[in-house]
Amino acid sequence: MAKPLDFISTPRAPQAIGPYSQAVRASGFLFTAGQVALDPEKGQLVGDGISEQTTRALENLRAILVAAGSDFSHVVKTTVFLVDMADFTAMNEAYSRAFGDHRPARSTVAVAALPRGARVEIEVIAAVKGER
Repeated sequence: MAKPLDFISTPRAPQAIGPYSQAVRASGFLFTAGQVALDPEKGQLVGDGISEQTTRALENLRAILVAAGSDFSHVVKTTVFLVDMADFTAMNEAYSRAFGDHRPARSTVAVAALPRGARVEIEVIAAVKGER
């Protein structure tokens, strides 16, 4: 009998900095925690620019997706949190490079601040194969 929830953790993405999981697989979907541009080995924020931070956040998400048996082509919804909506175009360019022709539903929200002084945070919901 499959577990109702499968908690996902990988050393290829930053470890949770609070009482939460990198991701949870349930009912054929993966729900990730928001990822900022933390280097998984050093635990430090990468870069000052939005493009570099978006790319690192997406690399962290890719690692979590792979650990759960999924990838960007199975992402159905993303939420992007930006400290400054003036960064939207540069974030969108980095986001587009990562997703290629795949176009999941997306919300982009302006926020007052993000953990560790990050400029962008991204979370995803993806389809995954059955429970392990």
